[in-house]
Amino acid sequence: MAALQIDDVPAAIRQAKRRLRAQLPNYREVFEEVSQAIGEEARHIARLREAGEAVIPEIAFADIAAQRVSAETIALVKARGACVIRRVFEPEQAARWDAEIADYVARNDLDARAAQRAAQRNALPPQASRPLIYGVYWSRPQVQARESAELTAARVFLNRLWRHESEGRVHFDPDVVPAYADRLRRRPPGTAAPGLAAHCDGGAVERWVDENFRQVYRHVFSGDWRRYDPFDGAYRTNASEIPSRIASSMFRTFQGWTALTPQGPGDGTLQVVPIANAMAYVLLRALQDDVAEDDLCGAQPGRGLPISPEWHAPLFDALTSIPQMQAGDTVFWHCDVIHSVEDEHRGRGYSNVMYIPATPGCAKNDAYLQRQLPSFLEGRSPPDFPPEHIEADLGDRAGAADLTSLGRTQLGLPGAA
Repeated sequence: MAALQIDDVPAAIRQAKRRLRAQLPNYREVFEEVSQAIGEEARHIARLREAGEAVIPEIAFADIAAQRVSAETIALVKARGACVIRRVFEPEQAARWDAEIADYVARNDLDARAAQRAAQRNALPPQASRPLIYGVYWSRPQVQARESAELTAARVFLNRLWRHESEGRVHFDPDVVPAYADRLRRRPPGTAAPGLAAHCDGGAVERWVDENFRQVYRHVFSGDWRRYDPFDGAYRTNASEIPSRIASSMFRTFQGWTALTPQGPGDGTLQVVPIANAMAYVLLRALQDDVAEDDLCGAQPGRGLPISPEWHAPLFDALTSIPQMQAGDTVFWHCDVIHSVEDEHRGRGYSNVMYIPATPGCAKNDAYLQRQLPSFLEGRSPPDFPPEHIEADLGDRAGAADLTSLGRTQLGLPGAA
């Protein structure tokens, strides 16, 4: 799918808003209905959380492997748009990977390399730039986790929660899981990292101005918002994004990470708004009369979609930290789910993760694989990420010889079985 090119973003926003309001003349009344329904769901989640009840579903990986996840659990995952999958890997395996990554970082002085690159990008002194998220993509543990049978099975399960055929078309193959190389987080206790505020990935202004993105949300923009199904794959793989080095151009059914250490609330961990259809609120909020004509509640091209108390206050009632995680557990959240990261890590140990999402097979993702493959072979940063290339000259990164047959297939290597 071709990248979206917009020469005059404010003009495109004005035009999109005029068009959307014209096709939904009662946009104020529809938004009021959405606001009441989503706001009540957010308050309900807050009440459950304050009563000590779990609001993010948890699934044992063993139940996925045995195909015995209940219909009730699946329905809850689809309502909340997020889940924790327990013991995808044994804790001992995750601990070995964590130790190997720590050695990889230390042996290659990646702290200094990453700090230097960050300082150059942000005009900061290196000592102020020690990373919490590393531009490291090709360590052996990351590659091994991505190609593992266990994580592949978990991601196929998640892909299959989506309606991958509808309106007479096949949107994607849920049983194919192409590899999307993402980074590492290694967060020591006592660190504060403000700035990763509530947001959604996978498109910002594009959701309103790109024709195919608008089709994803066709029921919302027509006023029949209760028909909007966040798990309908129609038009998702045809949506176009504005080129960016800080936003994904691959279609991810779920974003996710794998815990390498125990971690939980208060440890600088993930927070989500576990309302899968909250995007209906976000989309219609931007059309209201108190938002400037050339503004979409702060959305900027090529960046994450910001969710702020100024514009989206009712949603913040539901903002919830994920539960206590053990090494080897994974957490996944729908590609449209609002999420953020706690500012402070007040725990005692490292809070370490590998970012590994769920991705299905489709032409859009195949095209990204072709762009990503040279990055793997050369040890460079993948196309969606800042060009730090801190692994390019490392002889101990993973290479083609380290891959399993499944790993070769998932990376799109020629000759893969």
